[in-house]
Amino acid sequence: MELFEITYKEYMELPEGEALLIDIRDEVSAGYGMIPGAVNIPGEVLESRIQNLADGRKIILYCMRGEYSKELASRLYDRGLAAYSMNGGYTGWLLDCMGTEKKSGDRNKRVEEIEKSIRKKFHKALFSKFAKAINEYDMLQENDRVAVCISGGKDSMLMAKLFQELKRHNKFPFELVFLVMDPGYSSANRTIIENNAELMNIPITVFESDIFDAVYDIEKSPCYLCARMRRGYLYSRAKELGCNKIALGHHYDDVIETILMGMLYGGQVQTMMPKLHSTNFEGMELIRPMYLIREEDIKHWRDYNGLHFIQCACRFTDTCTACRSDGSSASKRLEVKNLIAGLKKNNPFVEGNIFKSVENVNLSTIVAYKRDGIKHSFLEDY
Repeated sequence: MELFEITYKEYMELPEGEALLIDIRDEVSAGYGMIPGAVNIPGEVLESRIQNLADGRKIILYCMRGEYSKELASRLYDRGLAAYSMNGGYTGWLLDCMGTEKKSGDRNKRVEEIEKSIRKKFHKALFSKFAKAINEYDMLQENDRVAVCISGGKDSMLMAKLFQELKRHNKFPFELVFLVMDPGYSSANRTIIENNAELMNIPITVFESDIFDAVYDIEKSPCYLCARMRRGYLYSRAKELGCNKIALGHHYDDVIETILMGMLYGGQVQTMMPKLHSTNFEGMELIRPMYLIREEDIKHWRDYNGLHFIQCACRFTDTCTACRSDGSSASKRLEVKNLIAGLKKNNPFVEGNIFKSVENVNLSTIVAYKRDGIKHSFLEDY
């Protein structure tokens, strides 16, 4: 049998049980969404397990855009397996689905269903916690103009819908701008963001930058530099649009993972704050209204509504570099996620305890701490 690519349509036409569909991206990438019926087995793990999995079936592989899956399928083919690469990968499948949905029907009904799910089924898990964070941390005031920053992922898209729901309650006047920065997305990823915004009735304002080009050749901490640059561009454009706040979609799990990452990899105790004053843009403030929302509830809402979003969509993931788990793409955040999941098996309260730990700091038992960049020792008052 000759090695060739296969389309999703051709895969669906195969008799049931004849093929095994495998998502070879890493666990983090697959967590943003997979093709229905697929199993997630990262590429480097798959090669050692494939003989046991194949069982005479055709092996259909896909990654982000279908590049690494072709390489891996070729290696498996050389080992005598009926291996195929899905044309276009996950991104291609998603674009096909969106095209079919556009042709098929009533988008107004889809919007109503998505919004109803927030008001009914997910009201307690999502909207109530969204409103609680805004009230508890005093994030929103009368006549604020908030730039709701949308990256295209599940978190920021849900945040936009939650803000629209809050606006519907209209307890006091405030304004929203749904801001999307295109730092150099591929045309496919740009299309996915725009299609999802249209599907969910989010009136986005898009502006472009060249951040991906600027950080692509940076070897040390390109993701950190990219994040810092994106934040600066967002502040700048939001201020130009008359906003006094930017809202980011970080959630509860991001907070507890950041606490542990700071301790384990940074040797410091710190947290992701619910709101911050900008040090570079006077009068601007950053807020995180998803602060109390659990990631599993966001995923549940996404899957319940049959929604599919992009991941980071930077040039590294876009060219399938992140599909390769050869060590260079190992995620510290994934390590911490797995650590927390392991601890939770023995202590179901571990996540809440991590979150509360930075609210219950006893300074009399701290050897040293920093305030405004100045280090203080317990010896000062000993």
